[in-house]
This record gives sequence, structure tokens and C-alpha cells, in this order.
Amino acid sequence: MSEEKSAVPAWEQRFRAARVSLPDWAEDAPDRALYVSNATGTYEVYAWDRATGTHRQVTDRPNGTTDAELSPDGAWVWWFDDHDGDEFGVWRRQPFAGGPEGREADARDEEAVPGLAASYSAGLALGRDGTVVVGRSTDEDGTTLHLRRPGAAEAVEIYRHEEYGGVGDLSYDSTLLAIDHTEHGDAMHSAIRVVRLSDGSTVAELDEVTGRDEPRGVACLGFAPVEGDTRLLVAHQRTGRWEPMIWDVATGAETALPLRDERGRELPGDVSAQWRPGAEALLVEHEYEARSELFSYTLADGRLTRLDTPRGTVGGATSRPDGTVEYLWSSAAEPSAVRSTTGTVVLRAPGAVPPGSVPVEDAWVDGPGGRVHALVQRPAGAGEGPFPTVFEVHGGPTHHDSDSFAAGPAAWLDHGFAVVRVNYRGSTGYGQAWTDALHGRVGLIELEDIAAVREWAVTSGLADPRRLVLSGGSWGGYLTLLGLGVQPDSWALGIAAVPVADYHAAYADEMEALKSLDRTLFGGTPEEVPERFTASSPLSYVEQVRVPVYISAGVNDPRCPIRQIENYVERLEQLGKPHEVYRYDAGHGSLVVEERIKQLRLEIDFVRRHLAAVADAGNGAGAGDGGSV
Repeated sequence: MSEEKSAVPAWEQRFRAARVSLPDWAEDAPDRALYVSNATGTYEVYAWDRATGTHRQVTDRPNGTTDAELSPDGAWVWWFDDHDGDEFGVWRRQPFAGGPEGREADARDEEAVPGLAASYSAGLALGRDGTVVVGRSTDEDGTTLHLRRPGAAEAVEIYRHEEYGGVGDLSYDSTLLAIDHTEHGDAMHSAIRVVRLSDGSTVAELDEVTGRDEPRGVACLGFAPVEGDTRLLVAHQRTGRWEPMIWDVATGAETALPLRDERGRELPGDVSAQWRPGAEALLVEHEYEARSELFSYTLADGRLTRLDTPRGTVGGATSRPDGTVEYLWSSAAEPSAVRSTTGTVVLRAPGAVPPGSVPVEDAWVDGPGGRVHALVQRPAGAGEGPFPTVFEVHGGPTHHDSDSFAAGPAAWLDHGFAVVRVNYRGSTGYGQAWTDALHGRVGLIELEDIAAVREWAVTSGLADPRRLVLSGGSWGGYLTLLGLGVQPDSWALGIAAVPVADYHAAYADEMEALKSLDRTLFGGTPEEVPERFTASSPLSYVEQVRVPVYISAGVNDPRCPIRQIENYVERLEQLGKPHEVYRYDAGHGSLVVEERIKQLRLEIDFVRRHLAAVADAGNGAGAGDGGSV
């Protein structure tokens, strides 16, 4: 490594190092693939011709692009064109080989489906015969789906409902469309409707919410990739966790998939699957206790075979026509790469591999709703502690932290902090009951679990109670602001990125899909259950905040809109509470590497300045080397 490169801190190297997503390949042209990379310093879409080994940048926009799909014949790259990260836009397309006269990345690419106004995306399906189904979501119309048949000048509306839904999948012959919907009003548990595109008639319906005391969700995983095959692979929650099954939408027949390992043991975690080419086998992904593994399942004999993947997290996988499986893998200690079950690295971004980090330890803590799983990392070579500690709270809320590589937590470790991540109630991967517990007392439930892990971290000697930082983005940012007000004596500082800060105003301004989720979580709108929104709003507790708080916000954010954050900041100013605010020109986070580095640098500086006062007052010795606080 050169002197110039070695002068760059390891944490910045991790952000600047180029990385790639799992390539998605064209169904009828498997040598043509798409992936997303930050190789230019901004996350953009790239086309990869595997036959020639050539890579080409498809999009080039100031604030980046990540949503793209290949047409089944590999001829066209479709990409979603929004405005500076506001997620409101239209689909455009570009030839796989590039635009006219060799033009490559250009935001003037032709509008893929003329006549459709800008919207939030509710899915896209591209048929092998040229059929296109576009899903749209707007505050005015709710969800609408639009069909354009080959040769048609315009798309026609084929579905409309005020509740959120979206495109599931087109059948292989483009005669049937599966729709994921929440017409029943429960955004946590979707249903599936299959319609015949020739006349719009309903072929089959799978709804396990309507009329049931214990709702169960179902989700479309895809039609069998065989001409005339009416089997649909779906995920269901009938056993209290996600599992796949096969549903023949023509006959109504359901085929359970008894997924047991070579020892006859049932897989204990959430399970998803996808068809392997030819539809004679499935690629199965098992997610359990913050880690994941892959299996192949043969339909003829029900044989489940584990595929050799390292311990860590599979961030996506795909079956290739030659029988191999490619997957994106990482662990907390080792950066991601696209690997094959043949043991090779299929695709790695150009340039230096980013520095590794510290492995995670598992902590299980008794909480008020059951055992809480936390992922713990200690700064390398820093002794036994107690350490200044960052509680990095994940977003979602229906998401989870995993044993996977993340540049943010690694940066705090480099600066001498321990990092604790909590998979609170509401997190996925621990069964339906754990996820569904998040109702009514929204935010407050999660904070109870975080408080239990905080108590363990202090009593175990890991964390210095006077140097505890509560931090998070999106839902994690919301829980940070709520926690500073509800648990004012528990934290030394707070860092909230793109948070919900004023829940009443957030509901009024947010995208329709999130309104639907909030109605489910709270049991109604702010007008119908105002007391619940008030009890769960950080603004309700701002007077109780006793520590400095740092807030960052994207001015174009449709998920946690800027107005409700400004309401909270204005109240902090009125109360004379110490705070700092950083606003940036993007949406719900940034796709620009230097902007991400800038944001984390500001957060680290904020924490070091404020915790330095604690150290100067003799409230705890610094931990780690000269880079620690």
C-alpha cells in the first residue's frame, strides 16, 4: 500500500473501497447481467456482458441510481428515474449495449412506458413476449397497476385500490399476473390475487387475514419458469414463521415443502426460496439468529442439500443455468464479495479490498417480551472495558441486524468504541410473534428491549454507563429521539439520522405505503387514534431530553419528511436544548460515498467533542488507542 493510501484512515477506506451487488441476469440471455456499484464514488447501475467480460456504466446521476431490471431477452436495461432521492419518478430504459451513437450513461434515456405520470414505484414485471406491468403508488390514487401489451401504444389500468399493494410476478407465458395486496387493511400481512391478463378475471386468491383472529401473511416468490406452468411459489406464516410452499393457481392445490436437513431436523428460522432453472428444484435460503445459509431442495424426492457457504450472512443468491449458485456473502469481520458454490469469487469490485473489522459476539438478554438477541463488537486490542459504547439501532422496523459487513459500526470500533446492535421486538428472523409484537405501543416496546440490553451491557462490564451513545437511522433514528425523551438518564448522547421526530406531521407528509404501515401499527389514523400517535411521538417527550442530540436529514426524504424534523428541531431551540443539525440534498440517505463519509465524520466529531467533557470531568478513562474517546 502506498504512503498516500496508508494515510487514509481505515474507516474511510472501507467507505471508499468499491463494492458490487449480486448480479441479476436476463432469463433468456444469462450472459447479460446487471449490478450496482459505487466504483465512481456514487452508487450506479452497471451492465456486465459475461461472455466478453466487459462492464459498462449504465446510469450517471448526481445522487445515484439503484433500482434497475433487465428485460428477459437481455436487450434492455430498465431503471427508475426519481428526483434527487425522493423516490418519485418514472421508469426509463436503455439498450444493454448502450445508447445511440455509443452513448452510455445518460439521464435522457427514453421513457419506458409513455403516458404514466411520476409516482412511487409499486413493482415492475417484464414478460418474455414484451408484456409490461408497472406498479404505481400515489397519495391520491393509492395503488394502481398498468398493463402494456406488445405493440400497444399505451398502458391500460388493470388494478386500483386505496391500500398499498404491488406487482408480484408474471407467469412465464405472460398470461397470469400475481398481485401482492393489503386490501384488507393490514399492511403487515399481505394477500395474493392472481388475475388472467386477457380479461382481468380473478383466477385465485390467497388471503389469510380477512376474517381471522390471528392474521398470517403470504407473499409471492415467483411463477415456475416453465411454459404453461401455473405453479406459484409463495411464502406463508402458517407455522408462525416464514416458509415456502407451492400453490397451483389453476387447480388450487397446495404442496407443502417439508424442509429438513440431512439429520432430519426442521430448519428453525425463517425460510425463503426461489425456483432453480427448469423448475425441478428450489434454491432455499434459511435465516436464523442473524445469520443465513443456503440449501438446494429437489422436488421429486424432497431432498434438502446444504450448500457450502461460510458462517455469516448471504445478502442474496441466484441459481445459474449451468447448475451453479452465486451469492453475495459477508460477515462483520470480512467485506462482501460475489461468490460461487464452486468456491470461486465471481465478481469483486476493482481496486483495493477494504480493511476488515472485528467479529461479532452473540448476547442473549432476558427482556419483558422474551429473550432479546444482540450483536456485540469490542474494539480490537483495547482491553476488557468498560468501553464508550454506541448502541446502533437498526431501521425498519421489520428488519434485523445481522452478522454482515458494515462500514459504519466498523468506524466506531476503529475509534475505540464498543458497538451493540439489538434485534428488538418488531425485528424479522425470530418468528412471526416477535415481529407482530410491535402494535399499539409503537416505539415504546422496542425501547424496553433496548433498555434490557443496555442494562446487560453495563452490568457485564462491557459499557461505560457515562459514555453510552444511542444512535440509529430511519426507524433507528426515530427510536433514538424517542429514547432520549423516554429514557433521559440512560444515554450520554444521541445521533438520529433521517428520523421520525413528530409522528403526527410525519404521517401527514410521508409516502402512501408508509401511511398504510402506520395505520396497521397504530390501529388507525392520527385522527382516529390521536392518543397512540402522541404517546409514540418523540416530540411529546422533547422537554425531557437532557443530553446533546445530533440530527441529520435529507431534504427530499419521502419516508421521514423534512417538515416533521424541523418541528422537532424548532422545539429543541425553543427549549434551549443542545443540538446540532445537518441537512443534505438527497432522500432517505445518500448514494454518494463522499457524502456518507462526511456525515459519519460529523457524527464522530460530535461524539468526541461532547464525550471529551465527560472524560475531563473524571467520569471514566478512555478506552483503546489514541483514536479512542
